[in-house]
Amino acid sequence: MSNADRGLPVGRGLLYLIVAGFAWGTAGAAASLVYRTGDMGPVTLSFWRCALGLVLLLAARRLRPRARSAVREPFARRAVRVGLTGVGLAVFQTAYFAAVAATGLAVATVVTLGAGPVFIALGARLTLGERLGRGGVAAVAGALAGLGVLVLGSGGATVRPWGVLLALVSAAGYSVMTLLTRWWGRGGGTDAAETSVGAFAVTSLCLLPFALAEGLLPHTPDPVRLVWLLIYIAAVPTALAYALYFAGAAVVRSATVSVIMLLEPVSAAVLAIALLGERLTAATLVGTLLMLGSVTGLAAAEARTPALA
Repeated sequence: MSNADRGLPVGRGLLYLIVAGFAWGTAGAAASLVYRTGDMGPVTLSFWRCALGLVLLLAARRLRPRARSAVREPFARRAVRVGLTGVGLAVFQTAYFAAVAATGLAVATVVTLGAGPVFIALGARLTLGERLGRGGVAAVAGALAGLGVLVLGSGGATVRPWGVLLALVSAAGYSVMTLLTRWWGRGGGTDAAETSVGAFAVTSLCLLPFALAEGLLPHTPDPVRLVWLLIYIAAVPTALAYALYFAGAAVVRSATVSVIMLLEPVSAAVLAIALLGERLTAATLVGTLLMLGSVTGLAAAEARTPALA
């Protein structure tokens, strides 16, 4: 992940995003195990996720040879890029956790992940000149339909306006983060690992006061298990997944990024059935197939689209 993003082929960027989407999906199952192990709150978990992920990325940067980019990014541009990305990430995560608390997991998930592709498609059309086309619109519609079936198919969801508003704020934070990554990636000279390190540093600082208020050190009867779970969350769905995400999002069209990232609830549903004992339902199966089909179609169309300079 040390190469400048402008040299990354679109096909490899798509692969990075697919891996990142599946890795993000494992975070929910790991978080469920964390909550069963102690009294850690969601904001504190998000803080440790970013802070430990930052430590791992810094360690990885010291172990690899320093890459030479063909284009040296100015310091001011880099500071603005990293700062805005970090704030977007903090808003995305914190508003989502708040939405879950206000209106429940199902509604918060479907609104956040459902509104994200819409916001991104509109933003990419207005600011980047990216067009989805009829096939892309159909793929987005199929993915959103699959998401709705997957998340809400079990019924019993309660919709509360305040929670929906928070979920829309979360979607806006995710959209801004994705669009900015694509915008600066088109200019070349950015480094995915550097973006991840800076974004995690800014996000950790933003979340620290909220984590302190919630309780930074949890009580647990099994501290060893809790530490291993936190290390996994920091390593796989955080340090690895976000490094892959920032690299892929710099070279792949923004709307395509948003749909591929809907693989997160697919992998989360599979893990919930395989590891947490949840029942396989018709809604889970239909929603998963719809979303996988949409992602596959959109990824194939993206791979055939010439990259924009």
